[in-house]
Amino acid sequence: MATPPPVGARATHQPHSTPHSAFRPPHSHAGFYVVAYDIPDDRRRTRVHKILKGFGRWTEFSLFECFLTKKELLLLHARLDQHLDASRDRIRIYQICDACRARIETVGLPEPVEETTYLI
Repeated sequence: MATPPPVGARATHQPHSTPHSAFRPPHSHAGFYVVAYDIPDDRRRTRVHKILKGFGRWTEFSLFECFLTKKELLLLHARLDQHLDASRDRIRIYQICDACRARIETVGLPEPVEETTYLI
């Protein structure tokens, strides 16, 4: 059993620990998706962020990149639907083809780093 880190210790988010990871090598049945969200309520936005962390990599403040099978995409939809207010929230999911994915460019600041604080 692993020993928890000391009080106040910081660790960066470990994307490989999630069941559905944008870092896994894509296979023939997984597609690459960009998920963007606009959620005005802090509580709902935090819940959606936590759900998306389980499916992909956080690359911008309201954007995730994910490799998903069709089954995982359906599961993602189901989990998100449980926490959204359809009259106020918006999530857009874009499927990106392999040729387009190879041409993605990042300009400016590096990707955001999510820090996790452990309290005992």
